[in-house]
Amino acid sequence: MFSGEELAVVTGASRGIGRAIAIDLARRGVTTVLTYVANEEEMGKTLQQIEELGGRAHAYQVDVSVEKEVQQFFRNIKKHHGNVNILVNNSGITKDGFLPLMSSTKWDDVLNVNLRGTYLCTREAVKQMMVQKKGAIVNIASTSGISGTSGQTNYAASKGGMIAFTKSIAQEAASYQIRANAVAPGFIETDMTKSMDQQTLKQMINLIPLQRLGKPKEVAKMVSFLSSNDASYITGKVFTVDGGLING
Repeated sequence: MFSGEELAVVTGASRGIGRAIAIDLARRGVTTVLTYVANEEEMGKTLQQIEELGGRAHAYQVDVSVEKEVQQFFRNIKKHHGNVNILVNNSGITKDGFLPLMSSTKWDDVLNVNLRGTYLCTREAVKQMMVQKKGAIVNIASTSGISGTSGQTNYAASKGGMIAFTKSIAQEAASYQIRANAVAPGFIETDMTKSMDQQTLKQMINLIPLQRLGKPKEVAKMVSFLSSNDASYITGKVFTVDGGLING
């Protein structure tokens, strides 16, 4: 499925789903190049877990919404590590609020990281993948991007845009044997869900037929599959990992 020659970029890998993805790829023998924005301590924990598995990983501080930083990041990858085979666009933020009260700053910040960041990283990665005529892109969307979520118009718009972006780049890049798919997690055990009050959490779980939150590693397994040769005939699709979420 994987070989030590494969090189994956995972954005936003300092914790949560991104960390789980990086660890699962490393467990399968993939060298990973990871990004974080500010939390160097958490990034260190990710690197340590990968090293304990005998894997190889490198971390860079990158704001994926800033074009110059992304371009320099991918130049560094090519210079020091080689061409990218796998790209996982996982970086994402939320700044929730009802639309009439939502500032343009909140709207722009979420769209810039979630959607613009995906565009910038994919554009640079595809340039490297085209040279070798091989590659797999997995974009971490959300069930909010499929069904919408009250109070998350900015987040839902960004994730819905990622889904449309995925389907379009899958068509553009197919002739170079580059595949692109999206994974749309539902309610997953992350720092965000841990900080919720119990009543809200209970209401969320009631919407899930499996009656529990998902685990980051369950999302990671889907990402690993889609980025592997086992998924060589799958592109332009969206896969929900949501426990059967109603309206998901």
